[in-house]
Amino acid sequence: MLSQPTVGKGMGIAMKTNLLLLAIFYLLGTSSFAASNPFDDASAAYERGDYVQGMKLFRQLAAQGHQWAQRRLGLIYAEGKGVPQDYQEAVKWYRLAAAQGYAPAQSSLGLAYEKGQGVPQDYQEAVKWYRLAAAQGNQFGQINLAVMYTNGTGVRQDFVRAHMWFTLAAAALSGDSGDTATKNRDRIASKMTAEQIATAQEMARRCQESKLKNCD
Repeated sequence: MLSQPTVGKGMGIAMKTNLLLLAIFYLLGTSSFAASNPFDDASAAYERGDYVQGMKLFRQLAAQGHQWAQRRLGLIYAEGKGVPQDYQEAVKWYRLAAAQGYAPAQSSLGLAYEKGQGVPQDYQEAVKWYRLAAAQGNQFGQINLAVMYTNGTGVRQDFVRAHMWFTLAAAALSGDSGDTATKNRDRIASKMTAEQIATAQEMARRCQESKLKNCD
């Protein structure tokens, strides 16, 4: 009778010890997983100049369909850092990510068409991709689309729509990028009538309230 509490106490200690060990193994496993984030590993390797390892990891991720890695590969080839500069290869990776609806890649693809880098120069195609990126809230797509409207490149010149897109980008950006968008908006505002400015402001308000669903 007196030995039963002793056995129970021993079993309790053993159980607590096992639970503690399981908790330690779990923490070690999760910390190892976090430390081996493949996106971070690829970026870290590339940034420290280990281009071979960085490109290897980016390619693995891109081949698995990761949009971010696909666009990153495109940027690397466009820049030609660690690999020979190859705009056609850059466009290939932009297009794969853009086809999945990845706004930054859509904006990059638009820029390739605008500049004629890796593809024949096509302003209308550039506007198409800028518009898709802008409609998802990509500020650089919005700015580039506004510039196209300002200059009448690939679209009919339209200061009202240019003003609207510059306004939307300026509201979402900060620092130098936000200041640039604001200055560009104010520059074209000097060429607009008060009625046109009011229309542009109303369009921007409606666009924001509709979460970019009603911007035309």
